[in-house]
Amino acid sequence: MFFIGIDVSKAKLDCCLSLDVEGTKRRAKSVPNSKPGILGLLAWCAKHQLAAQDLHAIMEGTGVYHEQAALALTDAGVTVSIVNPAQAKDFGHSLGIRTKTDGVDSLVLARFGALLNPRPWTPPAKEARVLQALLSRREAIAQDLRRERNRLEKADATDTPASIRQSIVDAIIFLEKQLAKLQQDIDNHIRKCPKLKADRDLLVSIPAVGPRVGNHLLAVIHNHHFQSAGQLAAYLGLVPIERQSGSSILGRPRLSKAGPARIRAVLYMAAVVATKHNPHIKALYQRLQERGKSKMSALGAAMRKLVHLCFGVLKTRQPYQANYAF
Repeated sequence: MFFIGIDVSKAKLDCCLSLDVEGTKRRAKSVPNSKPGILGLLAWCAKHQLAAQDLHAIMEGTGVYHEQAALALTDAGVTVSIVNPAQAKDFGHSLGIRTKTDGVDSLVLARFGALLNPRPWTPPAKEARVLQALLSRREAIAQDLRRERNRLEKADATDTPASIRQSIVDAIIFLEKQLAKLQQDIDNHIRKCPKLKADRDLLVSIPAVGPRVGNHLLAVIHNHHFQSAGQLAAYLGLVPIERQSGSSILGRPRLSKAGPARIRAVLYMAAVVATKHNPHIKALYQRLQERGKSKMSALGAAMRKLVHLCFGVLKTRQPYQANYAF
């Protein structure tokens, strides 16, 4: 297996093909971040007598710009791994590399793959990608709608010309229609996909998990492959990070807050409701407060417990049971 590090940007892919484990024999090439560019990359590898099945591509998860390359390479038969940018950065520092350029980053990724052999990435199903795109668009429209409503509130509190106020009202009406249509599209998409519908029904069986929370968790779980509830909680940034060493460093544990912040915001409100209406989380929340934990610390644990419950109902394929494990 030959490893190729790919540093992804919006316009191009900087590639470093490692021909040995030490990385002393290598070749570099830059191609456009497009389908023709990826085909050119595969043709370049073929000139070095390397078939697609002999390649293991390592790239970082950089927003959305890596998705096209990852899908195209996987379809061509290349093994693809998508690594956390923080891991790749720390790995480069461990090699004594402080320079940061696109070429150097691709070399670090190639070395990362050769020495650590990361787990292959499995592309999500098309229906999961469509659901994620619909949810992302809905969140963007909802944010725009909140901004326009805030502008209308300020316009009503100041001496704003009537034409400007009418423009804001028209924008609000348009965004409200778009938001309603997107929500209908999301519901119809889930209804048409039996697996998505079955999983969403299991999620909303948990007290405090409504359709919005269920949709967001559904998109996360179906677009990634988690082996355990702990991995899901870590991806969402809900695991505690401790900072303690000897007697001089004694920091308070805090949530890592890695991963998508918008989903943590949705989970926070769900956890607040769960502390009153979900038997498992209510018992956990009360137990932690009796032990002297702060309210926010207990709520963080409640969010993590809620994610564990969501993972559990999907794994067991059983709806939530209030008396389970009591």
